[in-house]
Amino acid sequence: MDKKKIISMSLLFEGLPENHIEELAGIAIENVYGKGETIFFEGDEGNGFYMVGEGKVKIFKMSPAGKEHILHIFGPGEPFGEVPVFHGLPFPATAEPLVKTRTLFFPRDRFTRLVEANPAIVLKMLAVLSMRLRRFATQIENLSLKEVPARLAGYLIYLRDEQGGSDEVRLEISKGQLASLLGTIPETLSRIFAKMSEEGLIRVKGKVISLLDPEALAEK
Repeated sequence: MDKKKIISMSLLFEGLPENHIEELAGIAIENVYGKGETIFFEGDEGNGFYMVGEGKVKIFKMSPAGKEHILHIFGPGEPFGEVPVFHGLPFPATAEPLVKTRTLFFPRDRFTRLVEANPAIVLKMLAVLSMRLRRFATQIENLSLKEVPARLAGYLIYLRDEQGGSDEVRLEISKGQLASLLGTIPETLSRIFAKMSEEGLIRVKGKVISLLDPEALAEK
């Protein structure tokens, strides 16, 4: 895994000078995790943050009843667990790979020393963290104020934008995981997919979903 390439292409650090990229690569520790192996548990010490090099990682919380609720899914180049770097509190959720995954780990103490000497790195991180905060605010709003069809429609529009603007998007997670992400159950999600297909809004073929009427979908 090319650490410098992953770091330089990540949203968190893109555009930084080559010497900063080299310094970040110098403190990054490469780890490999198998599918379902825990990267960190909710409540573990926030001793650093991670970046996905290859694979996918889900961030989730467990309810008192033992039900899993997925908060987000991160892919290559995306950081996770970075907030504890700044306040030193425990990780607020659990991280687990969905497939075999390679990560870069940035230890808190070494990263802190690095950014103290290079404040430009922090400014870039703050921009990304602000964007992520808006994303989570939108997710909370969707879960609390919108019905499940509107949540699904919003997620499909989000996928379209994330995957380059094509009206044909690919689900990179299972429908069970998508149901958890949207705060519902697989049976309800399947019924909504079927209804949207009947209404001519989408066409589902395996993991590929064609958005036949994006404007109407956005109004859900």
